[in-house]
Amino acid sequence: MFPKRILSSRKRKLPINFFISDLHLSQEQPGTIQLFLRFLQQQAPQADNLYILGDLFDTWIGDDDSAPPIPSILTGLKQLSASGTRIQIQAGNRDFLLGERFAAATGCSLLPEIHVIELEGVQTLLMHGDLLCTDDKEYQQARIMLRSSAFASDFLARPIEERRTIAADYRKRSGEVTSLKADGIMDVNSETVAEIMRQNGVLQLIHGHTHRPKFHTFELDGRAARRIVLSDWHGNRGAALQVTDNSAVFISC
Repeated sequence: MFPKRILSSRKRKLPINFFISDLHLSQEQPGTIQLFLRFLQQQAPQADNLYILGDLFDTWIGDDDSAPPIPSILTGLKQLSASGTRIQIQAGNRDFLLGERFAAATGCSLLPEIHVIELEGVQTLLMHGDLLCTDDKEYQQARIMLRSSAFASDFLARPIEERRTIAADYRKRSGEVTSLKADGIMDVNSETVAEIMRQNGVLQLIHGHTHRPKFHTFELDGRAARRIVLSDWHGNRGAALQVTDNSAVFISC
């Protein structure tokens, strides 16, 4: 389904696309921050497009937050976008409050949570991935509340220090709950994957969230399909999916 292109002898520039997710940047992870800033300076400028598919930040309490390391990250993104690389970002389950002020400060474009692009001639669905984990019913119920306009309005109206305290408490409780869940519940549901790919008319899906990087090939309604799961970043380890000329590979960052 994903044949190699037959190139003419005439040299031409092939578009390069990078996909990353789940960096969970925070003050508590200085190594990951430095790794990401180096990536923005050294590798990302090679790309025509950089897609960030959610959870760039471990938490996002509003576009008015300027606590470290946020300013350095915003500057790095702005410099990359000003150099000509188009940056497109989806919100994740940790940074779903990213807004237009963030986009203006960085030059990024905010993508909807379900977004289809044409990637090397293949219609490709981009998602953070949490919507695919439908076996985790407790999380899906909480997600509905957290993504509501009522929650966003109430939360963002609170003083920033109060928001910071609420977010820290939520992360702590979320981590405790997650540690008690069966491993399979935290992964995607294959029927949900198939259904959402059918709804969007695609045979290729790229997502993050599960921290289980892999290329999955399978059959969807009698046709070859592919699901690519992006890597998480941690400490001095990170990876990006590089797609060019219908070739997709993970590269170390």
